[in-house]
Amino acid sequence: MTENKVGFQNGVSDFISDINPRNTGTGMAAGIFGLSAGVVMISAGQAAGLNPNFIIAWVTGQFLLCGLFGIFIPTYYRQPIPMATSIPGALLFTAVIPSVGLGPALGATLIAGVLSFIIGKSGLMGKLIHYIPSPIIMGMVGGVLLSFGLGMITPLENAFIPAILMISAFFIVTKYLPKFPAVLGALMIGLLYIFISDISFTGVEFVVNYPSFVLPEFTLSAFLAYGLPLTIILIGMETPAGVGLLKSVGFKQVPTNGITSANGIGTIVGSFFNLHSLCIAAPMTGICSSPESGKLEARWVSAVIVGIIFFVAAPFYGILVSLLEITPGFIPAIIAGLALMSVLITTIGGSLGASNYKMGALIAFLTAASDITLLGIGSSFWALVFGVVVSLFIETADFKQQKFERYDKNGEESVQMAK
Repeated sequence: MTENKVGFQNGVSDFISDINPRNTGTGMAAGIFGLSAGVVMISAGQAAGLNPNFIIAWVTGQFLLCGLFGIFIPTYYRQPIPMATSIPGALLFTAVIPSVGLGPALGATLIAGVLSFIIGKSGLMGKLIHYIPSPIIMGMVGGVLLSFGLGMITPLENAFIPAILMISAFFIVTKYLPKFPAVLGALMIGLLYIFISDISFTGVEFVVNYPSFVLPEFTLSAFLAYGLPLTIILIGMETPAGVGLLKSVGFKQVPTNGITSANGIGTIVGSFFNLHSLCIAAPMTGICSSPESGKLEARWVSAVIVGIIFFVAAPFYGILVSLLEITPGFIPAIIAGLALMSVLITTIGGSLGASNYKMGALIAFLTAASDITLLGIGSSFWALVFGVVVSLFIETADFKQQKFERYDKNGEESVQMAK
């Protein structure tokens, strides 16, 4: 059977009927967190010596693209699938431009998008995800998100008062106002702290640079240096992390192939506008799909809110960068950690507390948490590789007892069988 999708029909009316304070709160928290990632991109561009006008146009274009896809994709599937850009891909993109040139880097981006689209459309991605044991996927996701949980605690050392106020607000709202989004309560305390503290807004300025149409160029060296690693990042890191998160919180039919294809289409489109990638955003998926967003069937609204925030904020990102630069970094860190707590409980518990694949799940968790980079590829990919290899060697009996599902040519479930 094909992947579950609702389509765009009644999208607006369903959005209006499903929106509530809980998914609005997590959508706002995820959107603010996602906007802060642009600062990382700007820093990477500056470190690579790229033109400042290009950097602003690049970041602005990325948020416009992610905003558009971030509105349409979760609406189409009615699942919390926020779309963003790959930060590892961004770091690699800025690093290779001085050596291979912008045109060839965009050509390599185009090829990576095409490959991602083909892998998703063929159904291979769905089959691959299905045959990776769930505890290992959860271990990888838990390791990826662990840093966000730690980022919620570490500010207690140097910013104890605002940090403890935000964290306390979250738990107080959770206990006494269960219908109000606790993350939004913590965010309100953080914003109040900004306005009452001695922070100068004099450096805030308005800068706008929109992306322009370009024709990519193609060279083998650029593909090997950037296109191939980007392909692996998109299908080996970004998609598995996002899909694993959705499954961990209770979404049974996750459109793995559709997400992979959408990543490819967005990356292809972006390559003609000086952009480097589009993909499902794992940390924001964790926030939007968490129990903090309320009822499972209405959590998709939070992802659409993220898309709206990105699209509306993109032209004003010059101002946002200035605001983010004067905003204490612990505020978005605490918000992200609080929003992901329920997901961390589910993923870490589902991996380390599983009855099988224990060693592989632990190795996946530790590898992902280490944030290592090997051969230019990030830790979440290697977490899956090392976790599966260790389980295959140590826990062979678990694989023999596992129930597999056959897939049709589209990579979807058809028949269950025991092996």
